[in-house]
Amino acid sequence: MKKALAIAILFLLSGLLFAQKIKSNPEKMNTSKEHYTFQLSDKVTRQQVSFKNRYGITLSGDLYLPKNAGNEKLSAIAISGPFGAVKEQSSGLYANQMAERGFAVVAFDPSYTGESGGEPRNLASPEINTEDFSAAVDFLGIQKNIDRNKIGIIGVCGFGGFALNAAAIDKRVKAVAASTMYDMTRVMSKGYNDVVTLEQRTKTLEDLGAQRWKDAEKESFAYGPESNKALTADAPQFLKEYYDYYRTARGYHERSVNSGNAWIATTPISFMNMPILTYIKEISPRPVLIIAGEKAHSRYFSETAYQNASEPKELVIVPNAFHTDLYDKVEVIPFDKLESFFKTNLK
Repeated sequence: MKKALAIAILFLLSGLLFAQKIKSNPEKMNTSKEHYTFQLSDKVTRQQVSFKNRYGITLSGDLYLPKNAGNEKLSAIAISGPFGAVKEQSSGLYANQMAERGFAVVAFDPSYTGESGGEPRNLASPEINTEDFSAAVDFLGIQKNIDRNKIGIIGVCGFGGFALNAAAIDKRVKAVAASTMYDMTRVMSKGYNDVVTLEQRTKTLEDLGAQRWKDAEKESFAYGPESNKALTADAPQFLKEYYDYYRTARGYHERSVNSGNAWIATTPISFMNMPILTYIKEISPRPVLIIAGEKAHSRYFSETAYQNASEPKELVIVPNAFHTDLYDKVEVIPFDKLESFFKTNLK
C-alpha cells in the first residue's frame, strides 16, 4: 500500500518536473481532427462554437441541441473535464446524453488545452479553469433559444472541483453536479489521501522554483513526461485504468494532454496554495449533486465535498463503479439522475 501511494504521489508531483517533452506514437488510433470517442445521438445536433473568458482567451466548444426543441427557450448546461481531457472525450459524451434529454449543452476545452486558445500550451490554473465555466455560462446566457435563468454546470473528474468552485462564486449558476470528482488543489498540494508531509511539500516547491530558473534562462517552458504511458504490473490500479481510457481506442484523442502528451512542468505551482473548495458552503441554497463510483480511488474527494457543502445536497454512490467508469460507460453513469436533478432545479 505504501509503495502504491509513493508511486501515485510521484506521478502527480515529481513527474511534472522532469524537463523533457515526449510525443506519443500510439498504434491503430483514430487521429482524425474530427474524431469523437462516442457516437452522436440521432436526436441531437452538434455545432462548433467559440467564446472568450475574462482573460481574453478564446475557448472552443461544441453546442449540443435536442432536435425536437421547438420554439420554447431551453434550460442549459455547461460541461467540462476530465482534467487533461478534451471536449471530444467524456465531456462531449455527457453533453450528448443531456441534450438527448432536452437540454442545450455546451462542452468546452479549457484554456490552454485542446482547440481553445492560450499560451503556453498544456497549462492549467485553478482560477482560470474556474473562470472558464463562468465564460461558458456567459455564452449560454446570450443565446436566443436559451433561458439564462435556467443554467447549470457539470464538472467531470478534476473539473468537478472547478465546477463546485464556479458555482460558489457565480450566482447565475442555478444547480451544479460533480461526477467522479477530484479536488485538484488538494491532491497536488497534499498527495493522494493527504499523505504528503511538510518536508515533501517544501521539496516539491523548491524543485518547482528551480525549474522556473531553468525556464527563465532558456526563455521557454519545459514539459513533464508523457502522460499515462504503459505501466508495470505493480503500478496502482487506478493508473492502469487511466491508461485503459486515454491510451487505447476507447478514449484516445490526439489533442488530449492525457493521451500521451505532457503538461508544462511547472503546472502544479498555482495549485499548491489555492484550496478551491474553501467556499463550497456558499453554493447553498442552490442544489449540489455529487456522483462517485463505489470502488473509485477518488471517492474520498466526493465524500469530503459532500460533507462540507450545505443543503440542499445529494451524494450518489454508483455500485461497483471505478473512477473511469464514470467517464464513458453510459450504462453506468446515472444519466437519469442527472436529468431529474437538472429538470427539477433549473426552473
